[in-house]
Amino acid sequence: MESQSIVRSRVRSLLRVCSVRPAAVVTLGPPQAALMSELERARNQMVDVQIVERGVRDPQVLAAMRTVPREVFVEPGLEEFAYDDEPLPIDEGQTISQPYIVARMIEAAELKSGERALEVGTGSGYGAAVMSRIAHEVYTIERYPTLSAQAQQRFDKLGYSNIRLRVGDGSHGWPEAAPFDAILVTAGTPEIPAALEEQLAIGGRLVIPVGDRLVGQTLRKIRRSGATTYEDDSLEAVRFVPLVGEDPSGRSSAPDSTL
Repeated sequence: MESQSIVRSRVRSLLRVCSVRPAAVVTLGPPQAALMSELERARNQMVDVQIVERGVRDPQVLAAMRTVPREVFVEPGLEEFAYDDEPLPIDEGQTISQPYIVARMIEAAELKSGERALEVGTGSGYGAAVMSRIAHEVYTIERYPTLSAQAQQRFDKLGYSNIRLRVGDGSHGWPEAAPFDAILVTAGTPEIPAALEEQLAIGGRLVIPVGDRLVGQTLRKIRRSGATTYEDDSLEAVRFVPLVGEDPSGRSSAPDSTL
């Protein structure tokens, strides 16, 4: 299999020839068609090497990761790095997460066709886009209006019409749309917000990074087993930016958004 650097070099050359962002390609002449083909090749290699080899096996998650064009969700000029095994910067000092962690969290949430999901921290919109290829409906909340507007433009361009987006404090969830079968939080919090647990359907799953970014965060999975009972599993060590909003104690926390 070709190295990531070789694939990136070909994408870079085609981007120069096309002189246009992949998201703006409408009519596919030979250079544009070659660029789309190369990006698809890079996307499939990303899934095979970065995701499958690390143990993600859910066929719906893998199919969604192969479908959503990550190059549409990165900042202009960074398209050649869209399928690298690392997070990339976006506006407001935030990041688009490493592809593996997006797939890992969605698989951990056990998201299935026909379900309704909530995402806290829209960021670039990439995570919500991947979930939308599996779930019936995705609700996503973003603290920063700039990021929210950019994500909505990307959803509209790609025709992802089953995503509902709003600007707000994600730590409060989306009460009027609850309950949810799955909730994914893409920013770290010192404690699990009670509002998010309460918005899970019975049997619903919450996947959230918990802990201090400097000391250490753990990706945790909460399953609602009854009206007032929950099961809690620790999955793996992670590193996310902190959640913006009010924590369970009512205090304001620092800036967020990753996916």
